[in-house]
Amino acid sequence: MATAPPIIDFGPFYGDDAGKKAELVQQVRQACERHGFFQIINHRVPSDLQAAILQQAQELFRLPLEVKDKYSRAVEPVNLGYERLREQSFGNGTGDLKEGFYLCQDLPMGHPLIGRFSLGLNKYPEEMQNLAIFRNTVNNYHIAMADLALNIFKVLAQTLDLNEDWFDGFCHDSANIMRLLRYPPQPADGLERGIGAHTDFGGLTILLQDDKGGLQVWDRESSQWADAEPVPGALVVNLGNMMMRWTNDQFLSNLHRVINTSGQERYSVPFFISGNLDYLVECIPSCKAETEEAKYPPIRVEDWLEARYSETYGGAGAGELSKDVVSASN
Repeated sequence: MATAPPIIDFGPFYGDDAGKKAELVQQVRQACERHGFFQIINHRVPSDLQAAILQQAQELFRLPLEVKDKYSRAVEPVNLGYERLREQSFGNGTGDLKEGFYLCQDLPMGHPLIGRFSLGLNKYPEEMQNLAIFRNTVNNYHIAMADLALNIFKVLAQTLDLNEDWFDGFCHDSANIMRLLRYPPQPADGLERGIGAHTDFGGLTILLQDDKGGLQVWDRESSQWADAEPVPGALVVNLGNMMMRWTNDQFLSNLHRVINTSGQERYSVPFFISGNLDYLVECIPSCKAETEEAKYPPIRVEDWLEARYSETYGGAGAGELSKDVVSASN
């Protein structure tokens, strides 16, 4: 029987109990090694903010297609804005059964990051019911997720016997992207994928999902899919291929997919933390012996992301660290 990713109480991170903090670190370490996924509760992201961003996603996708197409991500070189149904493909020739809207952190005109990997000026549909509320909610959610990501990385540092601020440079000026996603209902036979089996290619992903379910994570021990059932208020955390590479394969970037058989529309908001584009990712010292060669050569974050991104939109999107198990898990 497949084992689902654990639900972990993140509350001790904010407290003073050394024993509970150590237990949190141990739980996260085990989850990263076994699943590459875990859910967290008591993370201090307000529930009303979670509800608000999901509500804004619903309002956005209710706009007519001709309106959404005005804000297509294909219009400009930076990949921000609307993505049609089936535009992205993870090993599925017909494309994934979802539509999305990409947003980065708000950057002022002339900011040096504008024009680099998926970063630029956000597209805010003027046809939204209340554009000011949409922009404010998106901005507040970005800030909350970036703050939470930094705290999660502090715990990850401790799981690897590093100082808790070890990842701070990676997180500074990080290329963070959020997507608003809508999955329409699909046939109950589950033959079609809302999103096909894939791994994320960045550093860390924090996912907010509604109550419809559908997210499945590959369990290597049982060679079966495990449902990551929605938990009220919880956020799903998963490691990307960059983190697996960084830890010399000590931690897992795991396959996951979405099959929406709820009979209803499903909404989710993944937040991708890809790191400082100029940061050099090389094997973490605690992840290999002094005399041991690292499995992967050093690489700049931006170079890694651009290579993986072209794979995804070229139809090879499971990522180089997981292609060996994609066929077995379909």
